[in-house]
Amino acid sequence: MTTTPVPDPVSDPVPVVVVDDHAMFRSGVRAELAASGAGQVEVLAEAEDVDSAVRAISTHRPRVVLLDVHLPGGGGVEVMRRAQGASPETRYLALSVSDAAEDVIGTIRGGARGYVTKTITGPELVSAVRRVADGDAVFSPRLAGFVLDAFAGSIEVAQVDEDLDRLTEREREVMRLIARGYAYKEVAKELFISIKTVETHMSSVLRKLQLSSRHELTRWASDRRLL
Repeated sequence: MTTTPVPDPVSDPVPVVVVDDHAMFRSGVRAELAASGAGQVEVLAEAEDVDSAVRAISTHRPRVVLLDVHLPGGGGVEVMRRAQGASPETRYLALSVSDAAEDVIGTIRGGARGYVTKTITGPELVSAVRRVADGDAVFSPRLAGFVLDAFAGSIEVAQVDEDLDRLTEREREVMRLIARGYAYKEVAKELFISIKTVETHMSSVLRKLQLSSRHELTRWASDRRLL
């Protein structure tokens, strides 16, 4: 079986595939990696959903995949599961707007070597990619605590919250940001969607959860350790 060459820690660029369902965000990541990591990271391809991600990984066999957690067609864990046979040596670094415990822990258990949020700077992202390529595990500081708590048994990840399960992946993203106090305009900017779309998702969230206000939503999310 042919294997992907391991990049030299200093000189060889790390081959990367960027997986995210927002074209503007993928372009931004590509630009940041080019500006901050010239000669250190090479973006081979981009993908927007599970199927296109699996195809790109199977075709290019990248050393690292920058992987969003929530994707059309099944999410980042499904990408890792389906691509494992075609490119077993590829490593995955989750890059997500979500820093919720269940997303972090579920993604790591699904096979990712690290998890960072989209507030990361370009140089930090280049460093994280290089470290994952070299076999390190990379986490934002707060997220590392979630993983330690999970394996210590203080977070019960297996328990599925029936209320949360009613929400779509996009509704969960909107819900978490609103619950943290983001304005609709800020949510729209963060998720690359319109303010009207944010309002629509928020109405759906409140209806499905049988809540009547942002204050109730914040309390609901806090009780479930989603903030």
